[in-house]
Amino acid sequence: MNYSKHIFSGHFGNCHCQGIAVDEAHGYIYYSFTTLLVKTDMQGNLIGTVDGLTGHLGCIDFCEKDGRVYGSLEYKCDSIGRGIAATLGVQQENRTAFYCAIFDVDRIDRPGMSAERDDVMRAVYLGEVVADYVATALVEGETYLHRYGCSGIDGTAFGPLCGQTGGKEYLHIAYGIYGEPNRPDNDYQVILCYDADGWWDTYARPLNQAAMHKSGPDTYYEKFFVYTGNTTWGVQNLEYDAYTHSYMMMVYCGQKEEFPNYPMFLVDATIPPRDSTHRVTGEPIRELTLKKVGHRQGEVFGNWFPYGSTGTYATGTGYYYFSRHGGDAEGQYTNLHLYRATDDPCDPFAIAE
Repeated sequence: MNYSKHIFSGHFGNCHCQGIAVDEAHGYIYYSFTTLLVKTDMQGNLIGTVDGLTGHLGCIDFCEKDGRVYGSLEYKCDSIGRGIAATLGVQQENRTAFYCAIFDVDRIDRPGMSAERDDVMRAVYLGEVVADYVATALVEGETYLHRYGCSGIDGTAFGPLCGQTGGKEYLHIAYGIYGEPNRPDNDYQVILCYDADGWWDTYARPLNQAAMHKSGPDTYYEKFFVYTGNTTWGVQNLEYDAYTHSYMMMVYCGQKEEFPNYPMFLVDATIPPRDSTHRVTGEPIRELTLKKVGHRQGEVFGNWFPYGSTGTYATGTGYYYFSRHGGDAEGQYTNLHLYRATDDPCDPFAIAE
């Protein structure tokens, strides 16, 4: 495919870009602008939008198997929920629900389509996320809200199970994690893995935001932990890269001085998950391994590459689109810039000339 070196999204409202998804076969790009899904062609020409969400639509990914876009969708009454309500000018509601939103993107053919009324979006309730979000945790004699610091969900990616470089792809959804630098148990990224085959016809239901449904799987396929040190809001964008056989995790940097607080981490997808013990709580966990490339401090490997937290797409051939978001009087936007992989693990991406 001949990739454009720069693509401008267009202007959309007052909420910044959260993630991107690309359908190379049909030549479409999808953008999450928090409460709005945008569909354009590969040159940035607008095809359609899906509006009306009052929750937080985060990272999105395109599923090649069924041709739909999947994304994290959360409703909560914290600083993020209050900020969205203020931006939209709607009344803040005391509701807690976390979903995987699924968009039937073939139906998106015009601007202003409704997420609730046009049968273009359904949602799958993720009870495990709710359970961790509402739970309290007793850690080192202190009681904290939200198990593992769970603030909800954000990063979303389809890809193989770690240790399997091919075959069946699973849906991976990463927790948002409250930064809380004085808290001891929030230094892991948490990733739920689901077998999402058939979700559209089984669990997925149209979403009535005034009466939220709870249709979803009873449990997850796997629950993984990745020790990265502190982050601010956890994995913002999650992307499987077939070129390096890794899961790319783009984050907002953490605040704990004992960690390097990198903005990017790579999970080595060639290494199977291992049985381990949580370093703080002592509970048994299934742990994934950071790729031993880039910079290192102690056991934490990462990279200082500054882009990707508002949108990342890996082509699988050593080329990548990274979002650089911005805003002006016309609204929020993002510029996608094409990068290529380099041979320098400490400076892994360069602008494609």
